Amino acid sequence: MPDQTPGRDHAAEPASELLTIAEAAQLLRAPVATLRYWRHLGTGPRSFRLGRRVVYRRDDLHTWIDVQRRQAGTGRP
Repeated sequence: MPDQTPGRDHAAEPASELLTIAEAAQLLRAPVATLRYWRHLGTGPRSFRLGRRVVYRRDDLHTWIDVQRRQAGTGRP
């Protein structure tokens, strides 16, 4: 059951939001098969199993994107 405590600021929580592999693929604009392949290779954004599901933390996806940008030499540190 979701926490519905009055006055709680949910705006600060999306960074740790858990995403399914389909949602992560949508955020990265990559096919789900690509994320599965990266997971098989041990590359790509950090993921983990939660029960039977593979999930990604939203902040891990953004961190991974930033690292990729820096490695490509197109971004700023």
